[in-house]
Amino acid sequence: MPKAVWFLIVGMFVNTMGNSFLWPLHTIYIHDYLGQTLTMAGIVLMINAGAGVIGNLLGGFLFDRIGGYKSIMIGIIISIIALAFLIFWHGWPEYIWFVAILGFSGGIIFPSMYAMVGSVWPEGGRKAFNAIYLAQNLGVALGPAIAGLVAENNINNIFIANLFTYVLFLFIAWFFYRKIKVASNLHATVSNEQKNRNQKAPFYAMLIVSVGYLLTWIVYVQWTSTISTHVLDLGISLKQYSLLWTINGALILAGQPLIKPIISRLEHKIKTQMVIGIVIFMGSFVVVAFAESYAMFITSMVILTVGEMFVWPAVPTLADQLAPKGKEGFYQGIVNSMATVGRMIGPFIGGILVEAHGTPMMILILTCLLFFAIFTTIIYDLPLKKRTE
Repeated sequence: MPKAVWFLIVGMFVNTMGNSFLWPLHTIYIHDYLGQTLTMAGIVLMINAGAGVIGNLLGGFLFDRIGGYKSIMIGIIISIIALAFLIFWHGWPEYIWFVAILGFSGGIIFPSMYAMVGSVWPEGGRKAFNAIYLAQNLGVALGPAIAGLVAENNINNIFIANLFTYVLFLFIAWFFYRKIKVASNLHATVSNEQKNRNQKAPFYAMLIVSVGYLLTWIVYVQWTSTISTHVLDLGISLKQYSLLWTINGALILAGQPLIKPIISRLEHKIKTQMVIGIVIFMGSFVVVAFAESYAMFITSMVILTVGEMFVWPAVPTLADQLAPKGKEGFYQGIVNSMATVGRMIGPFIGGILVEAHGTPMMILILTCLLFFAIFTTIIYDLPLKKRTE
């Protein structure tokens, strides 16, 4: 694995750990500390994710134009400024605006990170994106656990902790990422040469995949929104809920040797990997719909984790494979923006369904969306087949 990939892995770990101080607690903070309804919490998260969609698309665009280092630095600096203000102004409605800015700046960072790892280690294939995925989940494993301890004394301290991680990320990017060369001018030249070629088929294939990815995220994000408050309503503590995400991250790391033989056999069958993962997702949410004890939530989280180990690294890998030269950032921006759209509308849809039908029925209704995600995964390559006929 190239040294540059290791620097990207460390940076992604620090970035995700800092983000995971906040995102599992957004709904709880808005609902329990700021006294807002679940629907309002869903709206705030929708605003945050909507800003993230714009950030993702901009981040992909910037990567193709000015390179990954500058794009990432822009996102980090904006995040630091927003968090510095959030430390002092985290009441209502100021919380909305700063959370929106964090969504935008975070959105700029992620597609550039993915596009950079694909560019510096193109022969790595899924391994490159799986390495970034593992770094993310190591951050997820540690972040919520630390956040739970910090928030136990004073939940406002999580803003300070998040700021500290972004400052650390800034130093990592400053000292190491500027040495990673991504020839953005070459990308632009190649892109211009290909404007007259037929590049519609890969783009249509990417859009079909992204629709299924969006549906999967709408369901997945319930764990950080409606399910989080449902867990607390059942008498399970905030620390125990945070521990579920620690289990998630730890299992992703520990489970790699277990799924590696399967992934190796399916290395060139991205579609099969995704279908297997989505089916496992469905099993997880069926369990959580009927969960009443902490042990059942742990069981559901374990099943969920196995499913995401198949799906999440596969999608950016597929985006990298489909992307024409000079459009790597743009395609990663599409993937990340679709995930962000799922995080945007998921809590809002979930909040409305919970208030209308209750949490178990909400989960079962949304789980049905995963059937459509399987369908889009199966048919995504039809435009590519038509192009070769």
